[in-house]
Amino acid sequence: MKNSKWMKLLFVGLAVVLSLTFSFQPSKAEAATNNTPVVFVHGLGGSDTNFYFIERYLQRQGWSSDELYAIDLPSKQGQQQLNAAAISRFVDNVRAETGSDKVNIVAHSMGGANSLYYILNYGGNDKVDKLVTLGGANRLTTSSAPAGIDTTSIYSTSDTIVSSYLSILSGANNIRLYGISHIGLLNSYQVDGHIKEALLN
Repeated sequence: MKNSKWMKLLFVGLAVVLSLTFSFQPSKAEAATNNTPVVFVHGLGGSDTNFYFIERYLQRQGWSSDELYAIDLPSKQGQQQLNAAAISRFVDNVRAETGSDKVNIVAHSMGGANSLYYILNYGGNDKVDKLVTLGGANRLTTSSAPAGIDTTSIYSTSDTIVSSYLSILSGANNIRLYGISHIGLLNSYQVDGHIKEALLN
């Protein structure tokens, strides 16, 4: 009898603790964020996993996982309209989830051109605060940084996939690096430092 009474009390106590625990857990939307959410946009043949090392670096620098989002684009061949529409929906979902008015975009390779196409043709100009491209094929969309958006183009003279010319944008902070391959731009402490500086300034 005594054991039964103690078991009931234990279960009631456990139920109370669990209900309090779950009722006070903030949702992702309610969680306070210190940084503007970052949306990562991959290039040709890439995926949302391409930014693993950059995401880990930013988390070590104070970004939370709730502030970092990577999209898996529908067209791996970089089809502008299809990918820009997908980026538009994704950005709107991130803004709704975080309660943030704007996002920052970090894009690699053709993701730079797709992100610029989104900004210029799908209403992204009012929803993006900062754009950072890494070996971006930017000039496939435009030769100038979009007005009102703080744009940084990080590129390497050792990139044999996207020429430096395609990355450079008039009106952007163009950062030329040496000795880093196209894929290496996704896994370089030097690049990581420039990304952090671009996102914080």
